[in-house]
Amino acid sequence: MSKLSSQPYKGTRDYYPEDKRIQNYIFDVWHKVSRSFGYEEYGAPTIEPLELYAAKSGQEIVNEQTYSFTDRGGRIVAIRPEMTPTISRMVAARRQELAYPARLYSIANFMRYERPQRGREREFWQLNVDIFDDDGINAESEIIMMSDQIMKEFNAKSDDYVIKINNRKLINFVMAQYLELDSAEALAMIRLFDRKNKISNEEFMDQATEIFGDKSESKLTKINLLLQAKNMAELPVEVRESSSIREIQRLFTILEHANIKSLVFDITLMRGFDYYTGMVFEVFDTNPENNRALFGGGRYDGLVGLFGVEPISAVGFAPGCTMLENFLEVHKLLPKSRSTTDIYVAILGDVTHEANKLTNDLRGAGINVELGSFGLKLDKQIKNVLKKNIPYILFIGEEEIKTGVYTLKDIAKSIEHKLDFAGITKLIKE
Repeated sequence: MSKLSSQPYKGTRDYYPEDKRIQNYIFDVWHKVSRSFGYEEYGAPTIEPLELYAAKSGQEIVNEQTYSFTDRGGRIVAIRPEMTPTISRMVAARRQELAYPARLYSIANFMRYERPQRGREREFWQLNVDIFDDDGINAESEIIMMSDQIMKEFNAKSDDYVIKINNRKLINFVMAQYLELDSAEALAMIRLFDRKNKISNEEFMDQATEIFGDKSESKLTKINLLLQAKNMAELPVEVRESSSIREIQRLFTILEHANIKSLVFDITLMRGFDYYTGMVFEVFDTNPENNRALFGGGRYDGLVGLFGVEPISAVGFAPGCTMLENFLEVHKLLPKSRSTTDIYVAILGDVTHEANKLTNDLRGAGINVELGSFGLKLDKQIKNVLKKNIPYILFIGEEEIKTGVYTLKDIAKSIEHKLDFAGITKLIKE
């Protein structure tokens, strides 16, 4: 029999304690910001019927990236590749009972069969935030404010990232009225725009020429005018005067008054999912070592109606954990890693019963304690403490039992304190 591999499945990660601490730090920030805006947490199944994603997620996800299989009951199901169809289903199921606007969030794991690369894994964790039944621009501004607040909560500065904004209504206007494309051409052009930052300008123009066919010369000129515009005021007149531009301008005004400083209008921003119907945005890292989209979202007003109930508007976004971890790493914003255990109790001699009582009393006082093994040499116990990155080691032997005074060593500062029980609890909780 061949040896089993100790490596995780391709595109997935093992989270050892030091990795899990970073993940939990990111999760804690997500929980804090989501709750501060009045959002309630929900949970959902890991698998869904495949048809749920076939309806709106896009053919690339369904045909190429979904982990799907036939269960023992003959049903074709999939491990969730995203949360938006699921939360739309859940809202549809309780369409009449929910209080609106419904502000909902979750932190969950997903799977997509795609090529693993930096920041992109086959199994990934992300925050999903959605607001239902708010048709106004305030819902869109709130979602972007939350995204900005998440970045600030990680101690990012305004120039560490940019928030690129566009609108699917403007995209539709550009495709149908400005470029005069039919629906098939428009879809191909939207997908090309979505890949623009991943290919060279020459490749972009070559592929655009293929889409435009015989009318390519005049349409390429129009495309160039769009791409040269650095802001809304520089757009071609017929685009600049569209109602969708006025909608984007109102959104920028609201966000600027809320002191959001990282905003950029980007006519080429499309977002890959077919279900977006209005505002779309992405948060980009400005660091040259990680110059890429971190996360994004937008308005999607059509999904809930697919479940046979009255349609309802929705806006949401979904940052991924690994993407943000990479951001924190390149900007040197990762917190110093330390164990969730506060104290390691080292046993000196035959005092196991007394050590057990002390550790239980410390736990009762709200302190996380690991009790060392009886009979283990002291140098081995100290090595364990250092490996585990536990901040304090407390020594207990016969002398400490008699006096009730213990030696508590601060590992990082290499300082020893002589303290009784009350002194220990006070120092740890300060």
